[in-house]
Formats: sequence, C-alpha cells, structure tokens
Amino acid sequence: MAEHGPGGFAEWVVPAVAGREAAVTRLMALDGRGELGSAHVRLTASALDVSERTVWNWLSVARREGRLSARTPARTGVSVDVRARLAVWGGNVAAVHRELVAEAVKAGVAESVPSLRALQRAVRQDLSAGERAGLKGGEAARRRYDVYGKRPATHRNACWEGDHKRIPVRVDFEGSVVCPWVTWFIDVATKAIVGVAVTPHQPARDAVLAALRTGISCTEPYGPFGGLPAVVRVDRGKEFLCRTVERALGAFVVPVHDLPAYKPYRKGTVEALNDAVEEMFLVSLPGYTRRARPVGAHRPDRVEDLLSYPEFVEALLRWVRGWNTSHHPEGLAKGMTPLAAWEADPAPVEDVAEERLAFFALEDDGRVRKITTNGISWRRRAYIAPWMAGHVGMRVRLRYLPHYDGQIEVFSTEEWGRHLGSAYLAQAATVEQRRALSSVREKKARALKADLKAAEKLRKARYTATTTAAVPRPRRTVTSSQAEAEIARARGVDLAARALPDLIPPREPPASWARPVVSPRRAADPQADAGQAADGGPPGAADVRDDSGER
Repeated sequence: MAEHGPGGFAEWVVPAVAGREAAVTRLMALDGRGELGSAHVRLTASALDVSERTVWNWLSVARREGRLSARTPARTGVSVDVRARLAVWGGNVAAVHRELVAEAVKAGVAESVPSLRALQRAVRQDLSAGERAGLKGGEAARRRYDVYGKRPATHRNACWEGDHKRIPVRVDFEGSVVCPWVTWFIDVATKAIVGVAVTPHQPARDAVLAALRTGISCTEPYGPFGGLPAVVRVDRGKEFLCRTVERALGAFVVPVHDLPAYKPYRKGTVEALNDAVEEMFLVSLPGYTRRARPVGAHRPDRVEDLLSYPEFVEALLRWVRGWNTSHHPEGLAKGMTPLAAWEADPAPVEDVAEERLAFFALEDDGRVRKITTNGISWRRRAYIAPWMAGHVGMRVRLRYLPHYDGQIEVFSTEEWGRHLGSAYLAQAATVEQRRALSSVREKKARALKADLKAAEKLRKARYTATTTAAVPRPRRTVTSSQAEAEIARARGVDLAARALPDLIPPREPPASWARPVVSPRRAADPQADAGQAADGGPPGAADVRDDSGER
C-alpha cells in the first residue's frame, strides 16, 4: 500500500509495473469465478495510487487482448554494425546517424533509418555509461565507471606492493638535467613505506633489490619497519620479474605475485601512494614539470634554480619519514599513522639477521677465478684490495651489484663460501676525467643528432597545401645539376662505391698448387673452346683423348 512520506513522495512496496501485473492477474481470477466487485477495484486503485477508472481500463484490456501489463513500445536497437560505427566516430551518435542517412539515401531507402532522437535513446538504453565513455575515451575512461571491491583487512607484512614512479621534477645531476625515478614498497595493512630506492634514470633490477633490502632490514636508518613479507605484489615490470629478484626473494621463501598488465587497481595501495607523493610533495618543488603556467610561458626553470640530485633524495626521504610518522592515510583507524598502526599490530615480525642481508642484492656469475699478482680479473679489468697480500693463487668466487662495476665482493670457493673482503677497481678514472669524458660524449651525441636531423629534412619531401582533391606539388624544386652534384657527393663518401677491386692485382699462386694443363692447340686457338661450348659440350671437350687418339 502506498504511503506518502514527509516529502510528498509515495514509498512503493511493489514496483508499479509488477504491481499492475500482479493486481490484474488477481482481479481476472476473481472475475472468472464471478466474485469481482467494486470493493476489489477500489482497494487495488488505492494500493497502486491510481484511479478506479484506470483499474477498470486494465481489466478491459486484459479481457480483450489478454495483456496484463502496459504495451512495450517498439524501439530502435543498437546492432553490431552501429557499435562498430560508434567506435570509429568516437561515440558521436550524430556522426553515425549522418553516415547511416547518407548510405540509405544513396541506396534509395531513406525511410529505413530511425530518427536521431531514436538512435540516441537506443544508445543510452543499450550501452552503459562505461561503454559510452570507453567508445569516446578508451579503456581508461571506461574503467572509471567500474565497481571495485576491497581486499579484506590483513596484518602487517601480510603483503607488500611495489612499483616504479617517474618523478615529474627536473633535477640537476652533475650539470645535466634529469627526472629521477623512485622504486618503493608499501605495506598494505599499515600503509607504511618500508623500502625506497632512487635512481637518476629508469631503474633496473639493482633498484628493486636495493629497495627490498631496505624494506626487509629492521635496523636503523630503515627501521622499525621491516621483516619478511608473506607475499610481494607487483605488476608485470621486467625489473620486478627478473631471475635475480626471484632468486633473492626465493632464498627467503617469499613468492612474487605478478599482476595482469594495465590493471593498476589490482595494487591500489602503491598506486595511491604514487598519486599522494605528487599532490603532497612534488608539486611544491622547483622544476616541477606539471605546474600550471601563464599562457605563452613555456621556458623551463634554469639549471641554477633546480635542486641538486643529493638534495632531492634527501628531501624525498624526509617526506617518506613524515608519511610514516605523522600522516594519517585513509583506510587506517581514525587518527592513526602508519607507525602507530605498525606498532599496534600484534602480528609477529620475522626478522632477518643483518649478516644474511649483507649480500642480498649481489649477483654471482658462477665462475671460479684465481688471485694473481695483478689482483682479480673481472670483465677484463683488475680489482685489488689490501687483504689480498699473501693470497696469490687462491681460487675465489665473485659477487657484484647489478650494473655497478666499481666494487666487487670476494668469497672463498667452499660451499656457502666465506666472505674474504671487498675489492676495488685498480685504475678507476677521477671525477674530472669522468666529467670530461661525459662532455665529449654529449658533444658527439649532439653532432650526430644534428646530422640525422639534417638528413631527415633532406629525405622528407614537403608539399604545398591543397584546398581541393588534387595531387599536391613539391614545395622545393630541384634542378638536374643540383641532383647530379648531390649524388656525386654521396658517392664520394660511400665506401662501397669507392671500392676498387682491381687496384691491387692478385698474387701468383704458390708452386705447390696444381695447375690446369692447357693443350698447345687450345692455347693457340682460344675460340675453339667457345665453339664447342656453343654446340652444347664443355670447353675443351674435343681434346679429351687418350694416347691412341680414341675418345
């Protein structure tokens, strides 16, 4: 029964459509038994908030047509062809309608195309808001209309999520401008950032291993967060899924779950951290690349005004400490920081001894080497250390940090070999030499870039703009003399064109080589061989006889 609330709207216990169908079914049953009366119609009208005349009309339609509910109006549907056209036109229904009308007029069946309003109504009814947004803006736009569930609450170290983020801040790195990258891991339950590693370029597996080592270690300056996680959740980045990371975590029986690509909501905790660091910290730094600027002001900040790389790393680590100790992320109990949530969690922390973590991020190539008077040879370079004195001839194995060759760690060849010490590159270049070498390489790169740009400009033909459907004309016309001159210059620098195979005559073969025997007659008449070859026989076939003159 309908009751009117304070706002004047009826609160329906049964939907109107279902209510009519159920009521008419009951009334028709009463009518069939001869028990239908005005009291029944009056009760139905009051319950469905309609007039008695309307209920009598429903009964009349049911007796005449057998229809218990309202007639469903015919409408236009969205076919597969229309969906494909919507994808072509980016969800523009009016453009699709114009295309359908043009094709129908050309075929002589213009009346077969529904009106624009009917097509728009069909698109709204048959396609969800997410599908319409996806046709216009792609998968990212469609995903904003999806519903995502939340994983159940867990305890600390139950799961870590890791990711890379390119920092949109220009930083001064030894005189050049770079945008650093950060690799970090966050504990899902307490929202604590457990491990961080920063690189001035796109990170590799060494950054992942360094961040994991800082996350597992509970000692200062990395603690009190740490311990072994039950699982590490990452996307399908090759740095996270490489063999080195798998072995390093597998040694502690920690599985790595690689999530499907292009689904950031599957690791929403670290993705939220990526957004938070930009909104809370990066936007205020000098050199922020996404800062709103006045119209026409596109000049970037000067190098002198940018943060140096060490200053940026220090500021980022300071923000990480503030996040862990003073920030109140969503998802935690009211008023709790990640540090408070970590300390309040009763789940035990499985700590790892520091001596077992000392070489966590190092790789081993599996080869056995020998200490010589020059030290240890690795990658065709010598590494030395004071502790090597008196150990010439010892067989050792090496471990090293990925993508770093300035220092190696030396171990004995025994099983679970004992660490002997570190070794350093014997002839490492000074800082001034490395800077000068970098300057020379940058000049060569700029020169090559200019040459390639000039070559691309010469290779790519430019044409005049057209206002009609005509073949455009080249904007620059080359004369025949200019073309010949450029072709000649190209041949002058082409090594293949400059090759002269007959410049140096071949040497006489050694006397020990077997030489073909040439008969005097064939030597005197070289055209005889050509005649025999023309007749189908091999050259000199007429002279192949034995001493008796027979073939």
